Amino acid sequence: MINQTEESQAGLFEEVTQVDHRVRRRTTGSRPKPADFGLTAPSQQVKNYVLDTNVLLHDPAALERFKENHLCILVDVLAELDKFKSEQSERGANARRVHRRLTEMFSCSEKVTRGVVTPEGGTIRLVIYDPASCPKNSEQLNRFHRVFPDRERVDHRILAACLLLMQYNKAPVVLVTKDINMQLKARATGIECQDYLNDKVDAREVSNYDVRRIEVDPSELQRFASAGHLDLDEERRIGVVTNQYVLLGAGEKQTIPARLTMDGAFVRLNIPDALKIPDGQSLKPLNLGQRCLIDALLNPEISLVTCYGHAGTGKTLVAVAAGLHEMFNRKYNGITVSRPVVSMGDQLGFLPGSLDEKMRPWLQPIHDALDLLMRPNTPLGPKRKQQKPMPGAAPVKKPYELLMEQGILEIEALCYIRGRSIPNRFFVLDEAQQLTPQEAKTVVTRMSRDSKLVLVGDPAQIDNPYVDSRSNGLVYTRNRLKGQSFVAHVALNRGERSELAEAGAQLM
Repeated sequence: MINQTEESQAGLFEEVTQVDHRVRRRTTGSRPKPADFGLTAPSQQVKNYVLDTNVLLHDPAALERFKENHLCILVDVLAELDKFKSEQSERGANARRVHRRLTEMFSCSEKVTRGVVTPEGGTIRLVIYDPASCPKNSEQLNRFHRVFPDRERVDHRILAACLLLMQYNKAPVVLVTKDINMQLKARATGIECQDYLNDKVDAREVSNYDVRRIEVDPSELQRFASAGHLDLDEERRIGVVTNQYVLLGAGEKQTIPARLTMDGAFVRLNIPDALKIPDGQSLKPLNLGQRCLIDALLNPEISLVTCYGHAGTGKTLVAVAAGLHEMFNRKYNGITVSRPVVSMGDQLGFLPGSLDEKMRPWLQPIHDALDLLMRPNTPLGPKRKQQKPMPGAAPVKKPYELLMEQGILEIEALCYIRGRSIPNRFFVLDEAQQLTPQEAKTVVTRMSRDSKLVLVGDPAQIDNPYVDSRSNGLVYTRNRLKGQSFVAHVALNRGERSELAEAGAQLM
């Protein structure tokens, strides 16, 4: 597939080079036309959108998202995409996908700088910025070069091309980029700039973690407490989606948590007193959020659970405990716990040891949770003296390590999930906020029948430069799939790790 992509991309670059050569030949005899560089739009009735490289790497489908407007792709952006095409990662796959789609779009066009019509009624064209042969610069562009003299930097070339487009088009020119620094430079030089908003969720969805409260009569609350079931008319539950958790309240202190079913009725939570791990620890829910999360994790009709929560709220520990509880009760064939390795390409190579040993620091929080849950019950106080192991004797393995050897328990980095089909497993994905929407889609589509996927994370803690609190894979998955009969969401807002950890999360 990569070879085919390289061939198609080579053809695209050859076409662009031929256009550039024709332009250069014309400069020797006559002044080149702006259309030869893709500077003039086919019409002046709609906007010209210039896409930065990071937008295409974030979502290759962005090529189809601008409807009837004119879409401009700089050849410098193609050159940047070329740097990523060989990566065996989601970013590399996205770069190859963009190259293939552009090749398809321009396959029937003789002049890629004149633009081709898109299925949505707009156009897409390549734009060439060449300071040596472009038409006369405007005063605004000359001022830009005085402020940013480095003309070989790709960011500066994209901004300069935007200024040229503004010079030769009456319709607005808008730069679309996810680079905050690029946005600041654009606004400082008079260029209209926007973030890519197609996969961004409403800010209110990631700012409020409180459980919604619905007021009921004392008689209704009493009936719900005894029957575990309550029907309310649609007007009283406006905005509540299927499998959403709420607090039914009659007064300040009389409240009972409930979940809305697909039939429009509220039902009582169905959770055990504690999640029991054989020969290990028992985990009891410590607050309302954890009770709601356990109800969703143990519900066989819910196959996807998303969970927001800041550090110390217990989201990972509760999810892993529920997975072990269900696995030992033979509800699933095994449990897989994973997390993305955001900085894998930059730092893993410098860590010593084999690949498994390199991965261990990134997966250590999962090992810690398993060690805590599967540790045998021992009385508090100083440990008794134990006999030292005989020289040459094999080290004593931890309980979860024995399960790993049997294939019942898997702990792995997310980079190995592409191409897999995961049947009848309880799959916990920690730090899911580090995923891009495309990566989240890849994970969701790996789940086979009878599997359960649990995505947990904190949208406020982002290390991935390609996403933010409103566009990461966790909130994107929640936003696109909410309301489905097999999807539930829980937000945890109370820390249980320690008073110190809770104070740090809230105040620091």
